[in-house]
Amino acid sequence: MKNQIMFFVGVIIFIVYVYFLLTIVRKQHKIQRKENMNTYDSSDFDGIGDQGRIPNKKPKNRAI
Repeated sequence: MKNQIMFFVGVIIFIVYVYFLLTIVRKQHKIQRKENMNTYDSSDFDGIGDQGRIPNKKPKNRAI
């Protein structure tokens, strides 16, 4: 009987822990999504960042 009581107490503690863990993760995800909404790059069409863009500088003529 004591083993069953301890098991159920442990299960209840675990469920409460997981609930609050998921709540914190969900809140932080909302905060991060709100912060990143303003940093959207409208000229990044391919989605990989600056790697696909052509630089503005003209290459130096090394033949001279």
